Amino acid sequence: MSRLSGRLARVGLRWRLAAGVVAVTVLCTGITFVAVYRGTGTQVRRQIDSEIAGDAGELAHNVRSEHPRTPARVRAAADDYVHDQPFAAGSTLLFAVVPGVGMSTNRPELFSQRKLARDETPAAQARENGLSARLLSAGIGYSTLALPDVGDLRLLKRVVTLPGGLRVTIGAGEPLSGVAHAQGGVARAFILAGLLAIAGALLASYAIGTRVSLPLRRMAAVATRVDAGDLEPRIPEASGHSYEVRVLAEAFNRMLDRLTEAFASQRAFVADASHELRTPLTVIRGQLELLATQRGPAHEEVRRVEHLVRAEIDRITRLVDDLLVLVKIEQRQFLQPQAVALREFVQELWDGAKPLADRRFELPAVPEGELQADPDRLAQALRNLLANAIEHSAPERGLVRLRVQAIGAEGERVCFAVEDDGAGIAPAERERVFDRFYRTDDARDRASGGTGLGLAIVRAIAEAHGGSAQVGRSPEGGASFELELPGFQPYGTSTAAPVKRPARRSSSASPAASSG
Repeated sequence: MSRLSGRLARVGLRWRLAAGVVAVTVLCTGITFVAVYRGTGTQVRRQIDSEIAGDAGELAHNVRSEHPRTPARVRAAADDYVHDQPFAAGSTLLFAVVPGVGMSTNRPELFSQRKLARDETPAAQARENGLSARLLSAGIGYSTLALPDVGDLRLLKRVVTLPGGLRVTIGAGEPLSGVAHAQGGVARAFILAGLLAIAGALLASYAIGTRVSLPLRRMAAVATRVDAGDLEPRIPEASGHSYEVRVLAEAFNRMLDRLTEAFASQRAFVADASHELRTPLTVIRGQLELLATQRGPAHEEVRRVEHLVRAEIDRITRLVDDLLVLVKIEQRQFLQPQAVALREFVQELWDGAKPLADRRFELPAVPEGELQADPDRLAQALRNLLANAIEHSAPERGLVRLRVQAIGAEGERVCFAVEDDGAGIAPAERERVFDRFYRTDDARDRASGGTGLGLAIVRAIAEAHGGSAQVGRSPEGGASFELELPGFQPYGTSTAAPVKRPARRSSSASPAASSG
């Protein structure tokens, strides 16, 4: 069974469709044939029953109309009627049995015990004599008898009671060869029509299958090329095909577009990551080689090289930590959301950020409520934004502001806006700053130790929460990064008690000072 299934699985869609249509055609033709075949036989039998009933009625009428109704006169009347109805294959058998005077019939050889004929064997003669006895002994009403040389005979017997108590048995019969002939004609017609229908169904279904499977075969060819590593081919527009095929082709092309973009992004990401790692490694190697060329290097030179190597190692560590965060985003366990008391969470985060630099820190009023979020990941994203604002604002007089607002019809979302008064970000670059390794000021970010992944992590954390991250212009002309998250519930709209979760700081949540 498994071998048969395997072989069928290798058969093309066109042939399987054609085989299915042919099987359905054969099944429907067979059901129709059985119904028509049996219906034809039933209809012809009913017609025969009606005919022999009419003949029996005519014979009974002639018997009743005879006056006076003596047995001899009744038989004579019956003889006159039946002799006018000669019997042959396909015609009617008539007989009347009058008590005391014998029988009138248009085929007397069926009712007489004859001697052995020259051309008949004793067995055939005995069988014929037995059948004649069956004609006489058949019950009143309809019955079917098998007669030699005639075949099946449909027989109707009635008893006619005449005035004076004379009971005359009359009968009429007709061979059923017409039923067989009619059913044979139906069978021949159905065989011819069935063969033509099967041939037509096979050709039509194969043609339809060829047309229907054409876009699928094109998709299979494109998929084979994609599997071989070629991401360029696309499925031609299937405007002449059905809606489902068009949707499938468009979805397949969109999938290939996204796959191409994903591979390109992956290659660019690997190239950027390799470049970012190569730079500090080159610095470390150069400094060590320089130190190795000196005999008895001074203590100050060793300390200088140690300081540079340590700084580059810290940079590599931050880059690896950020890369690990981006990798973990695809995992289900990346977020561990819980109820967070918003005001307390923001205040603790703010208190930890102010000692990082000498800036004008501003924190307007924070709405009270409960936010469903991962406090560690949210703190990581906000620290990245705060570190970015600190890096791009002037020391001492530079502004770093964190605004937290409840938005939505019922305040079901919360928006964190980190603003500064720095140079801002040009509108053409505002969407690209969230790309990995993108920088608006490459030299300054490299000097500050930025990895170029800080804002990519921010957007990834926002989208993992079902929110969004975007950048605009602050009222002071600098940058305004907005982190919008769902799942906020102001106090007073729920009976659930908020859970305060402190914003812990870990190595994986270290701020990445970058504007891109």
